[in-house]
Amino acid sequence: MAVLCAWIGRVFAACSGTPNSFIPSEMAQEIDYAHDHRVRLLQGAQELFPALIAAMDAALSDIQFETYIFDFTGEGARVAEALIRAAQRGVHTHLVVDGVGTGRLPQAWADRMDAAGVLLRVYSPLGPLGLMLPHRWRRLHRKLCVVDGRLLFCGGINVLDDFHDPNHGALAAPRFDFAVETTGSLVAPASDAMEQLWWRMQAVRDARQRRLPEAIQALRAASAARHGTPSPDSAPPVRAALLLRDNVRHRSRIEKAYRRAIAGAREEIIIANAYFLPGGKLRRALVLAARRGVRVRLLLQGRYEYFMQYHAARPVYGSLLQAGVEIHEYEPSFLHAKVAVIDAHGPRPWATVGSSNLDPLSLLLAREANVVVEDAGFARDLRQRLEHAMQHEGRLLDPARFAQRSWRERALDRVAFALMRLALWVTGNRY
Repeated sequence: MAVLCAWIGRVFAACSGTPNSFIPSEMAQEIDYAHDHRVRLLQGAQELFPALIAAMDAALSDIQFETYIFDFTGEGARVAEALIRAAQRGVHTHLVVDGVGTGRLPQAWADRMDAAGVLLRVYSPLGPLGLMLPHRWRRLHRKLCVVDGRLLFCGGINVLDDFHDPNHGALAAPRFDFAVETTGSLVAPASDAMEQLWWRMQAVRDARQRRLPEAIQALRAASAARHGTPSPDSAPPVRAALLLRDNVRHRSRIEKAYRRAIAGAREEIIIANAYFLPGGKLRRALVLAARRGVRVRLLLQGRYEYFMQYHAARPVYGSLLQAGVEIHEYEPSFLHAKVAVIDAHGPRPWATVGSSNLDPLSLLLAREANVVVEDAGFARDLRQRLEHAMQHEGRLLDPARFAQRSWRERALDRVAFALMRLALWVTGNRY
């Protein structure tokens, strides 16, 4: 039932939103770049978890952790153990998980965390009607961890073993996903955003328990231990920024950043995205780029995971293929990446790694976080990994064969797309 509810929620959530205009100057003002960052690209949980665990084991004052899924199978348990060890030695440890992605933690693990002193909150837990209520479609989808206020982990990787899927079981090949480890001035806004969400959730909880004065006092006394010094690093600093999406002030920051970068592309665009269902303006940006001679390549999900995600995107594929966009479908395992790299070998390289899919749920409803990097070395590293995946693990769609797919496939595509349009009509919005 939980899986069904999650699917229904994504079906309807994928269909609300509002159009927004492409105004380059406006987009430029929304990104606050700084040049004091050191950023390391991490591929999969196999690279992220050891770095994350090492940082937690070295933590001195506090750990802030947010994730959509926290699964305790396999390597996920090692992350949980690191959180417990940190809390046991007195590190102030906050953990927030999503009420749909994670739900209630297994009781044994919840008890262990509570006994160790890990402070846990569940974001927007589901009530009796679950995701049938539209306000429950707004989820916490970002994956962030800040250690001692100086080190940030950000990306698309949940606390989930690379070889395990909660719905499909054991995987023959690791999940394809990315994260970054970074220091610099962008750590502070990430920490602030996580702290604000934590104390707002605490205030709501206290208010429901008629303890509003305590909530206000706690809000004012939010942790002040976030002034560590970044570890020395021989790597030169790079230009980077943090993009946060919420439902109040920053509703379209990530989408605008994508569109601006695509509009400025001169040679090449590579996007890897798990759930690819872009709105009209983002699709047009990709089409225009291809028509002006930019090589546009998309690495998308090739394995059937969910009906809506798989079939509703197919009509979108057609217009992109006709414009000359290359679409590669990742086949060895599930693709969960939300990354892009533009003009890696040009004078203005641009790359992003984060939690935001290019679909309505991420771009219009969920809390998301992406790191944007303008650095040749980083961009080329990411490009090389995506290039390898497309050449050795992807299947290039043939436009002619795609146009001639069976009537059954076309019918399923149209049904999925019609459901999406129906949800649009219900919400009264366009995307």
